[in-house]
Amino acid sequence: MKEYDLIVIGTGSAMNLLDPMIQENPKIRIAVIDKDEPGGICLTRGCIPSKLLLYPAEIVRTAEKGRDIGVSAEVKVDFPKIMKRMRTLIDADISSIREGLSTSPNVDYYHSSAEFVAPYTLQVADETMTAKQFFLCTGSRTTIPPIKNIEKVGYLTSDSVLGLTSLPASIVIIGGGYIAAEYGHFFSSMGSRVSIIGRNKQFLPGYEPEVALVARRELERHMTIATNCEVVEIGEKDRMKVLTARNRESGETSEVEAEQVLIAVGREPLNDILHPERAGIKTGAGGWIAVDEHLQTNQPNIWALGDADGRYLFKHVANYESQVVYYNAVLKKKLKTDYHAVPHAVFTYPEIAGVGQTEKEAIEELGEDDVAIGFYLYENTAKGEAMDAKEYFVKAVVQRSTMKILGAQIVGPQASVLIQEIVNVMYTPDQSASVVNRAMHIHPALSEVVERAFLSLVPPRDYHHMLGHLGLETGEDYHHHE
Repeated sequence: MKEYDLIVIGTGSAMNLLDPMIQENPKIRIAVIDKDEPGGICLTRGCIPSKLLLYPAEIVRTAEKGRDIGVSAEVKVDFPKIMKRMRTLIDADISSIREGLSTSPNVDYYHSSAEFVAPYTLQVADETMTAKQFFLCTGSRTTIPPIKNIEKVGYLTSDSVLGLTSLPASIVIIGGGYIAAEYGHFFSSMGSRVSIIGRNKQFLPGYEPEVALVARRELERHMTIATNCEVVEIGEKDRMKVLTARNRESGETSEVEAEQVLIAVGREPLNDILHPERAGIKTGAGGWIAVDEHLQTNQPNIWALGDADGRYLFKHVANYESQVVYYNAVLKKKLKTDYHAVPHAVFTYPEIAGVGQTEKEAIEELGEDDVAIGFYLYENTAKGEAMDAKEYFVKAVVQRSTMKILGAQIVGPQASVLIQEIVNVMYTPDQSASVVNRAMHIHPALSEVVERAFLSLVPPRDYHHMLGHLGLETGEDYHHHE
């Protein structure tokens, strides 16, 4: 049996820990194990390759927008070149990480699956190994829904879609979340006929209803989006995939056909491979590895981070959690995780971003009288008007009594950049909106839309009255009724 000081399963954000640990202890012996190509989900088949595809899609839509303001440009899409560029860049990064792992004198790198056979003991291919400390960074995989004939007919996932070399003439995306929104934007921009079918009543269910409404309106100019529908069966006819979807409210069924089907309904843990139960490691809701506020499992010196703990499936959260694990596992501190301001974004068209609580969550916690909503339209700023940015807006949720920022969402150009101004303030001691209000904002820059949202705070009822006038009210009832 091989013995190590540390065993790391997964090569995503856990790699942030290796260099500092080696510097801390130059004689440390580490086993790094990954069944997939090194680099983690984000690099190999997640956020980075998808963004390499979404930037060309953004250029297509921006060029189309130019016609409205007097600039016409001929747009020609070279789909094979776009896909090849993505794979070339990703492969180079993967090769660099593989070389680093394979040549480190402190690391034994195993390109293989790992499974627990006993507490603190793993089976990796033909090797049995043990260590006093483990970092479980196992990632996640695409959830495949139980649809009749799905395996027989075949489908793409967010993993396998990256292998396409020719553009499908038509594609149905099953799922109504951020992956569906992003790939719907990509394929429609490339020239595919796109249909999205989501189970939830609301497209992009994690976002404010009015944000989701604006995004859906814009995206439906280029694709078909059906919500509150469940795909129950997939068949084949004349080399096309035929999907039968049932409306979850009325029970009525309808059919849609396409050349390809992409599954994008969410992600699930990989514990059937790891078998944490054999090591006495507890799992929580959904089967994710259970950790405490310090990211330690119920077994001493076994830590989990990133997708493995199932808290927030974002790369930036995994990077943050790697810092927490370093402080606690290596430096022996007692640093607690803090998720009060986790930012997130959807790189679709329009771009969407958010942080913290929604209006509904804030009202449920504090009551309607202690919540104020800030709102401002892009088009009412000089830069927004120049960009012809219609209907896009910033929404801020603030505690009325303290001016503490509780959350915010943005739909419109550069949303993922603009939200950072709010995120940074939410990491100051008072988290006060007055910081945004006092700060000098460049005029005329797009950041003024954030500033003016915080200068335009109103009670929730007044906010929804205003949304009604703007045609953005969705009928959601946020208010507590005594």
